[in-house]
Amino acid sequence: MIKKTILFAIVLSFFAVACNEGGSKKADKGDDGFVSEESLGLRKTDLYSENSTEGDLGVFDAPAAGKSTNIERSFENAPPLIPHTVEGFLPIKKDQNLCLACHMPNVSEAVKATSIPASHFMNFRPEIKEVGGKVVAYQDDNTKNTVTQESLGDKLNNARFNCSQCHVPQANITVEVKNTFVADFRNEQSKNKSNFADVVDEGVK
Repeated sequence: MIKKTILFAIVLSFFAVACNEGGSKKADKGDDGFVSEESLGLRKTDLYSENSTEGDLGVFDAPAAGKSTNIERSFENAPPLIPHTVEGFLPIKKDQNLCLACHMPNVSEAVKATSIPASHFMNFRPEIKEVGGKVVAYQDDNTKNTVTQESLGDKLNNARFNCSQCHVPQANITVEVKNTFVADFRNEQSKNKSNFADVVDEGVK
């Protein structure tokens, strides 16, 4: 036990020295020899007075709806970015949603807009029942190891009415940390089209 404790102390000391040396190279030290708070992180401002600290708010200069070009998805079945301006569209309300005027399947082709996918016309929430005095998400033997899914026909699932909860406009913005993520799409079509309703139970069965 004593040997393990001594070994742990040696390893801990090694990491402490390494971290201290690595940190001092990147952070600026003040006259007192301590690292200044302004040099920590990416903000470069006093941590105790952030009233005037703002990130890059970006410039939203996308073209009007109908004149924009689709943006490749961030990854397969990721909510696509909104390529056009949303000025006058927000806030989206349950009974006032201008997005539906162009993106509902029955009109999208005519106006050359991206159609709302089948997954938005489905209910994936399991049936809730009281079993043994407890409220549970109900499943019987017939639904074991499957994903609960129910087609709502041509009726949009009300859980999906707030489009801007998942879909956001793209802005011209300066970032401090470069994004090096590269998406791996299984085919070219999945870069611009959703097949979530078809693969939602992939790996479950």
